[in-house]
Amino acid sequence: MGIRFFLAIGLITAVSCKKTDNDPAPSPGSGTFSFVASSINGNNSGSFTYQNISTNPEIRLSFSAPVDRNTATAITLAENSGGAVATAASFANSDSTVILKPAAMKAFLTYLLTLPVSLKSKSGTAIKSTLTFTLKTGIDSSRKFPLITDDALLTLVQQQTFKYFWDFGHPVSGLSRERNNSNDVVTSGGSGFGIMAIVTGIHRGFITRAEGLARIQKMAGFLKTAQKFHGAFPHWLNGATGNVVPFSQKDNGADLVETSYLMQGLLTARQYFNGADPAETTLRNDINTLYNGVEWSWFRKGAENVLYWHWSPDYNWEMNLPIRGWNECLITYALAASSPTYGIPPSVYTSGWAVSPSFVNGNTYYGYKLPLGPVLGGPLFFAHYSFLGINPNGLTDSYGNYFEQNKNHTLINYNYSRANLKGHYGYSDSVWGLTASDIPNGYTASSPTNDIGVIAPTAALSSFPYTPTESMQALKFYYYVLGDKIWKEYGFVDAFALKDPWFASSFLAIDQGPIIIMIENHRSKLLWNLFMSCPEVKTGMKVLGFQSPYF
Repeated sequence: MGIRFFLAIGLITAVSCKKTDNDPAPSPGSGTFSFVASSINGNNSGSFTYQNISTNPEIRLSFSAPVDRNTATAITLAENSGGAVATAASFANSDSTVILKPAAMKAFLTYLLTLPVSLKSKSGTAIKSTLTFTLKTGIDSSRKFPLITDDALLTLVQQQTFKYFWDFGHPVSGLSRERNNSNDVVTSGGSGFGIMAIVTGIHRGFITRAEGLARIQKMAGFLKTAQKFHGAFPHWLNGATGNVVPFSQKDNGADLVETSYLMQGLLTARQYFNGADPAETTLRNDINTLYNGVEWSWFRKGAENVLYWHWSPDYNWEMNLPIRGWNECLITYALAASSPTYGIPPSVYTSGWAVSPSFVNGNTYYGYKLPLGPVLGGPLFFAHYSFLGINPNGLTDSYGNYFEQNKNHTLINYNYSRANLKGHYGYSDSVWGLTASDIPNGYTASSPTNDIGVIAPTAALSSFPYTPTESMQALKFYYYVLGDKIWKEYGFVDAFALKDPWFASSFLAIDQGPIIIMIENHRSKLLWNLFMSCPEVKTGMKVLGFQSPYF
């Protein structure tokens, strides 16, 4: 549960703070009355600003002469917005030190501590000018919710996160909205995640099989008539009309990677709904029509030995982004090779995907060897998006062992956060995980080489299959300690930063989906078993040279 973090957090202050072992003594014979020094929880910031103090601090104020106790009541502590905070005062060092113990302060707020000119010494000398200290509180380590079992907590997180895809699914198409303020904009890849979330919801009893079937029938029916380009879907669609919504000016056509995430979800649902009744049979047929209609091989831009990410009816191949590894796109090559209608040969995988300068790594970071990928592994969604369906356990090819890859990538990310070489407030063995997410005033793919101090809950929580102990430690901290800030109607908000505290109000389909799906893969391997049971996938991945217990 990160006990070391809880014990230490109350002592964290600004980097410039230094320990003061004794309160300063008053200057003998001085005819003036002046402020000498301050400390909070035994630390002196060296300035009039204290950062990240605990919510129940001890504040010491030392003066050059004994303080008139009657005037010490004029010292005030208030929230920056104006709300006063009651304080209990005591005295030390022959009354030249005032010790203040405030009533409980709120986490992540700014407070003003004011020493007015009405403060006097026992000899009647007033302090020369009003002094104001800025006090910024940090984490409140108290538990915000009653303790429940670890198993119950996992179910709770899955159920709350599921609401994003079920309660907030688009009312016309049933597809997943891009984010919680997207109105009619739905995401093809996020909808693939949403389909897998619905299968999980049935498995966990959040909804019935009939309810889940009806929703996915609606989604598949809508997708059959939605705008497509050589069988591939755009990144964004209008969830009411099915027309493309441009992701950018030139990205107004096919997005092969987002299409692969959608197909990953649809094929998983096809394997789940295996009943002989007409409704489930029709759904399977619809999904086959959608998958078999994707012209994977056409995205070789002729006969090149690589797949291309985008094509536009207005700009053709001008985006010019070949899909090369190591990144989140392994699923694209797996599904392209598995297609019974528009398959690709192994040379497209070996000469396209596996030739990026950052594909093979082999270096060791924090004691963990990283077979593939960029320096320090990159953002953690590399270990999530393709592996919602592809089971990395026992999966190997000539390039590496994929469970080792994903586990070590996650442990490198975890240990980077724990080491906290950049000194970001709050990073610890309980607050870790860098991946793509919202940030203040924007969006970025956070990683150890692009770390601005923003943590996304999806990073650690979607890593449960790789780091169950470390992920549970993060989950407990996010829920029990930060829950009053980041636990909302659709689960955990997208991201947060504890220095200059910022808590996102957003939820994103591509971040919420991996949480519920990967927790389920950790618990039961449900989605892994379903997707890997696809006969096409077994054949296609074998063609690419993979070995797996599934085939």
